Amino acid sequence: MQFEKVKKFILDKLKKDLPKNLTYHSLGHIKDVYKAAENLAKHEKIEGEDLILLLTAVLFHDSGFLIQQKEHERVGCELASLYLPDFEYNDAQIDRINGMIMATRIPQTPHNKLEKIICDADLDYLGRDDFFKIGNYLFDELCMYGIISTENDWNRLQVRFLEGHRYFTKSAKELRKAKKDEHLALIKSKIKNN
Repeated sequence: MQFEKVKKFILDKLKKDLPKNLTYHSLGHIKDVYKAAENLAKHEKIEGEDLILLLTAVLFHDSGFLIQQKEHERVGCELASLYLPDFEYNDAQIDRINGMIMATRIPQTPHNKLEKIICDADLDYLGRDDFFKIGNYLFDELCMYGIISTENDWNRLQVRFLEGHRYFTKSAKELRKAKKDEHLALIKSKIKNN
């Protein structure tokens, strides 16, 4: 597997070709999830080929946005299947990567440890101090798609999402759950006071 080459290839492609109006599903998001996945992998003692497959899946997990928003995970799998053989990934490795990409689809459905790690990395920000800053990017993007239109709609959507979300790995629960619960309480109080 030529990981460094595929990393450069897909990051360059995302930088050049991702729609510029994506405020959340941007190159910044991919890099953020990558960093979170590295951190969780270290805590969960993932290394070697498993680590390379995990990080490759992270790089491709939202690549479907290069083509479309709906079903972007499926399209990301198609792109991974198209490009990864050129970088010496075999069919079994690509199948594992595609499993990780599909696990990130909301509602998340991980079936193994690597899928759990990518799911937790993808939503790592829910339990971090930059939650509201990153949330504003998602708010802007959802408004652009016409999914929501007011801050009230957004707050109600966030409450439903946060109440339905759970972290899967022991590490993410320890590192992020308490802060995520604080954010949920704060949003609920905003709604109550509105």
